Amino acid sequence: MKPSHELFRLVKSLTKSEKRFFKLMSSLQSGEKNYIKLFDAIEKQAEYDEEGIKEQFSGQTFIKHLPSEKNHLYKLILKSLRLFYSENSVSAILAENIQSIEILYNKALYSECGKLVRKAKNIAKDHERFYYLFELIKWEKSLLEEEFQSGKFDRDLNKVVEEEHSVIKKLRNLAEYQILYSKINYVFRQGGYTRNAQERELVNEIQSHELIKGKNTALSKRAAATCYYVKGLCAITNNEVEDSFLYFSKVVHIFEENPNLIQDIPKQYIRSLGNLFYYFIKSGDYQRLFELIEKMRSFRDQPGFNRIDIKIRIFLSTNYFEMIAYDRQGHFEKAIDMMDPITAKMKEYGEKITKEDEVMFGHLFANVLFGAGKYRESLRQINTVLNDNESNLRQDIYSFAKLFNLVIHYELENYDLLDYLVKSTERYYLKNKKTVEVGYAFELTFIKCFKQLIKTSKRVEKSHGVLKEMEHELNELMRDRNERVALEYFDYITWIQAKLANKSYGELKRAK
Repeated sequence: MKPSHELFRLVKSLTKSEKRFFKLMSSLQSGEKNYIKLFDAIEKQAEYDEEGIKEQFSGQTFIKHLPSEKNHLYKLILKSLRLFYSENSVSAILAENIQSIEILYNKALYSECGKLVRKAKNIAKDHERFYYLFELIKWEKSLLEEEFQSGKFDRDLNKVVEEEHSVIKKLRNLAEYQILYSKINYVFRQGGYTRNAQERELVNEIQSHELIKGKNTALSKRAAATCYYVKGLCAITNNEVEDSFLYFSKVVHIFEENPNLIQDIPKQYIRSLGNLFYYFIKSGDYQRLFELIEKMRSFRDQPGFNRIDIKIRIFLSTNYFEMIAYDRQGHFEKAIDMMDPITAKMKEYGEKITKEDEVMFGHLFANVLFGAGKYRESLRQINTVLNDNESNLRQDIYSFAKLFNLVIHYELENYDLLDYLVKSTERYYLKNKKTVEVGYAFELTFIKCFKQLIKTSKRVEKSHGVLKEMEHELNELMRDRNERVALEYFDYITWIQAKLANKSYGELKRAK
């Protein structure tokens, strides 16, 4: 059986402070600590080698029961981490308080129990933790029963029941918004921008939901933030730039007016700021873009933002949009200077980097290298996108990467290979019923013109005529917002114009 790597990944994820705390906790226990030997051995490994561990501790009794020893160590590390973060996480504080409430109640220490219930309820209300609030009200009702049995009737049960109903409504309301978020997130992660009526119908179904289009339907700040986030993601998916900026600005405003929300769900706050980047890129407001990038980077070491998942998201978002800004402005060398540090950091983060992030950066690297005239390096990058396609992930990027691949090979003058690649790419689109039945005119028009371009590749005068016709037809398509999305992946129009002007793509991009 293949050895499990879960323990290895957990050990390697620990910070110096977390390791120090784990060792301190372990030192408080008496007796032989084989799990510390195992911990130290795993910590020293660059890659997990179970056979190496067995060989290192051969002859010692505990190694004969390695699976159970690994499981024991895994649980101890998690226990140590729970203690380490017990004062930093609202969920951990509330969970600990509820556990203490149960202990006090079972010891019939009802007065002390009541004080803790009231204290915990205030925390749960301030942080809109409705699940914990519901649990605390349950304990409050149990304490009321004890008071009634003692002849105390000075508290109103109806108020407690009314509060319980209110909490249930808020909990259900938030859950429904989170379901809508999951739906629109799935649509965007799968296909990116909407391109036709069928795709827009999926988004419109979410936009038309009574909780999204209705007024004052959110029953909490957290629900309101999720509502506007859903609206913003719908707007991005429909390529409605101004609307997306409006909605994500409202999300950011809610967070910044309620610091507890930032503390509780910092990733949603970071993602909301990141979604504002799209607007500044589209509007060409690079000054505000870079200001926002610096603002996000300043969070990295602040309390609440020093989690590894938040650090990764800040790193990816800021570097991705900084590179896009350089690409759009034609500052390709600046973008290329960022590539090696980004690649090294992504490698360091390893499996914590999502497949979507790898695909997005691979496509962006290809764009930047192409702009700098480094066509062979650009081809290597676009091949990482084409050869590592996930069937349900960002099919928009994969689809346009196939077109971009043709352009790169054209610049490399691989005309014989292009004849095969164009046919293969055309088959890909024609097999895709969505492309043929619903539209996607840009792709099919581009391929039609590109086939003519290859035929005239060695005859400048004729190829010039084909390029002029190609420019005209694609510019006509650009009148349609759905087709204009193609330029988000590569500036095909500027490339054609550069060929017509006998200039490099990068040169014309800078001039524009």
